[in-house]
Amino acid sequence: MAQPRQQPPRIGFVSLGCPKALVDSEQILTQLRAEGYETSPSYQDADLVVVNTCGFIDSAVEESLDAIGEALAENGKVIVTGCLGAKDGGDVIRQAHPQVLAVTGPQALPEVMAAVHKHLPQPHDPFTSLVPPQGIRLTPRHYAYIKISEGCNHRCTFCIIPSMRGSLVSRPVHQIMQEAENLVDAGVKELLIISQDTSAYGVDLNYRTGFWQGKPLKARITELVRALGTLGAWVRLHYVYPYPHVDEIIPLMADGKILPYLDVPFQHASPRVLKAMRRPANTENNLARIRRWRDICPDITLRSTFIVGFPGETEAEFAQLLAFLEDAQLDRVGCFAYSPVEGAAANILADPVPEEIKEERRARFMALQEKISRDRLSRKMGKRMIVLVDEVQKNKAIARSTADAPEIDGIVHIGSSKNLKAGEFAEVEVIGSDTHDLRAKVITR
Repeated sequence: MAQPRQQPPRIGFVSLGCPKALVDSEQILTQLRAEGYETSPSYQDADLVVVNTCGFIDSAVEESLDAIGEALAENGKVIVTGCLGAKDGGDVIRQAHPQVLAVTGPQALPEVMAAVHKHLPQPHDPFTSLVPPQGIRLTPRHYAYIKISEGCNHRCTFCIIPSMRGSLVSRPVHQIMQEAENLVDAGVKELLIISQDTSAYGVDLNYRTGFWQGKPLKARITELVRALGTLGAWVRLHYVYPYPHVDEIIPLMADGKILPYLDVPFQHASPRVLKAMRRPANTENNLARIRRWRDICPDITLRSTFIVGFPGETEAEFAQLLAFLEDAQLDRVGCFAYSPVEGAAANILADPVPEEIKEERRARFMALQEKISRDRLSRKMGKRMIVLVDEVQKNKAIARSTADAPEIDGIVHIGSSKNLKAGEFAEVEVIGSDTHDLRAKVITR
């Protein structure tokens, strides 16, 4: 009589932090599935829990420590990985939760798997055929993040990412293209390209030429995104520093090869503050380039992030930032009040800005940007556009246009869900707008 098949070991998984951490989680989950482990949706049914942490700012550290504590309370067997694990060699986590089984830093797949094997041995009969070519994904089936490099060569004074993720290490170009092709073949409609510094892709490789589909392909961002644009999916670029060669990408957007969307972290507009941040400081050139980009590609959507209340920031320098914002007329903007991060060089700078002034400046900044956003969205009234449907409900649907990255930008509300399916494109006409979102009606599916 055949013996009943033994239940495979089950692992709970908690993924925190940015899309780059999400990709690390997807890689771990893919390897777990390849080795025959199953994932559990609850702590109670899991034999072990892996928590992928974030450690960039204080609130992220607190969230990560709370998540570890919850997993320990509900399950008891916890392995911790991610950026918080790199702080003080993991001591931040061990001091708060000494009972964790293991602690690793980010991008530590072998170390995580070794810890899993030690505390929950690999099944003797893994079903590797259960792993799809595109791997295990935490995003909806119709979009996916592709991380093209790890680490960063910049040493911005407010940031500790290089101390956690190291200097720039670019992936081989053929590996990226194969992953992208697998995703599109599996039905992914949108590829979101991410890294710490997307426009620096290939610098560490000396832009070495690789091969994809038997043809040479240089490991350089312009050539990479041009190749990605041939796959038939939306290609969206994030975390693009405004190096001169970024100008080469804008014509690809104008020609419809990739989405007319650029996420550029300007961070400030005052040359002195940018120098103190150790960021490129030529604000006038940035404004000129924004105008040139819009001349080449009038439909381009520009997203950026800024920091207010950086140590030493004066009221005049903040006014300079507001003037930049008014002139640049950026479409999507995020703003953070400066927060001291343990280990950041900016912590020792003179003249820290009081908390109440930081928050007051952030509020003024966002009030101006909300007006800009509201005005720019109102200009889309009556226009037709292609949207990607994210969610279909009983009497409505939620979609995104080319101007909207998932979870960080606005959405398009569609008043009817008839004949719409999540993960499919539709043509709509804009019938309303507010500060962040659009309302639309379907023209064609």
